[in-house]
Amino acid sequence: MDPVSRPPRRDLALIALAIAAVSTSAPLIREARAPALAIAFWRNAMAVAVLGPLCALRRRGEIAGLAATPGPARGALLAGLLLSAHFATWVPSLSFTTVASSVALVATQPVWAALLARARGLDVPAQAWLGIVVAVGGAVLLTGVDVALSGRALAGDLLALVGGALAAGYVTVGGDVRQSLSTTLYTAICYSTAAAVLGLLCLGGGQALAGFDGRTWLCLVALTAGPQFLGHSVVNRVLRTTSATIVSVAILFEIVGSTFLAWLAFGETPPAGAYPAAVLITGGIVLVVLSGRPPEVPPVVD
Repeated sequence: MDPVSRPPRRDLALIALAIAAVSTSAPLIREARAPALAIAFWRNAMAVAVLGPLCALRRRGEIAGLAATPGPARGALLAGLLLSAHFATWVPSLSFTTVASSVALVATQPVWAALLARARGLDVPAQAWLGIVVAVGGAVLLTGVDVALSGRALAGDLLALVGGALAAGYVTVGGDVRQSLSTTLYTAICYSTAAAVLGLLCLGGGQALAGFDGRTWLCLVALTAGPQFLGHSVVNRVLRTTSATIVSVAILFEIVGSTFLAWLAFGETPPAGAYPAAVLITGGIVLVVLSGRPPEVPPVVD
């Protein structure tokens, strides 16, 4: 797939839906009184509780076919490992450095996605690079420029930077696997892997996985229904026909969406840079999308 192939109109609408869904993630996590990695575990585990029976009923033939061609299953397992590693690096970064630095550095995801595409021998047009720089610049403008020189802050910054690279790897691998696996089976394998790894990390780190109040469990259910299913799963749906680079750039708008939802839900006034940042991120997305040609859509694998 062209690294910046122009998405079909349906994919643009689905990406907008996914961005709206993942924008609710930060406010819901703030309301949930549970360790961050435990939240990441439960949103994956609850999704698997729905996807597992669905695959057993509707994807038995596809599951049986994995015995003959195990490559896609291995790819989905790798994507799940990358997703869990993203959570395991970015979430702890918030304990070492400022939120502003962490969010700004994890927002380098589209840069890493473009570099991965280039490393695989794919051509990324100059206009796409310009759009990536403009969009990431908008994210930095919104989160603020915060430079800390302590060793602890540096460790947090590095964790956030690695988290951005791992997120890019997750969508890049997902884009490859989605050419041959359905969204349902791919996400079931991916989320199962992520849940298993995150669960082990929580147990090894002594983070509680139960004993939460009712409000927290409601937040966990909402995180699964919204950011996980309508967010991550819809993103995984469009990766069949939309490049990981474009998806990574578009998802930066989550920062803007979360900021304005926090304004509505918690009365947190958006920073002065919110409006120009939204313009920059939007402009960057448009530049990247318009830099590519419409793709040849492969046979439907839903």
